Amino acid sequence: MKKQFYLLLSLKTTKGFATYGQYFLGDERPSAELIFNGLKGTTKINEHALLHLDFMETVNDLPVKVKTKCCTLEELGENCKWIAKETFRLLNLEEWNSKN
Repeated sequence: MKKQFYLLLSLKTTKGFATYGQYFLGDERPSAELIFNGLKGTTKINEHALLHLDFMETVNDLPVKVKTKCCTLEELGENCKWIAKETFRLLNLEEWNSKN
């Protein structure tokens, strides 16, 4: 069964965490983990963490949370830049490899 990887972005509300965005990271674990591991933030979850980035994978078409990073608003901005940069690089590398 084909696996897919993505990031879920969520923020803390008075009713708990609410998902507000998602980044698709593809179907290759090494590339997806490279992006997740490059994110700023901490894997130590505490009650003061307002923003979460959850590394997810689909298993038998069901979502499974693999890891979580908590970050500040400033780190989230840097993380969005990192995700765009690495996704661009990986997609262009993949395209270049398929041509050669």
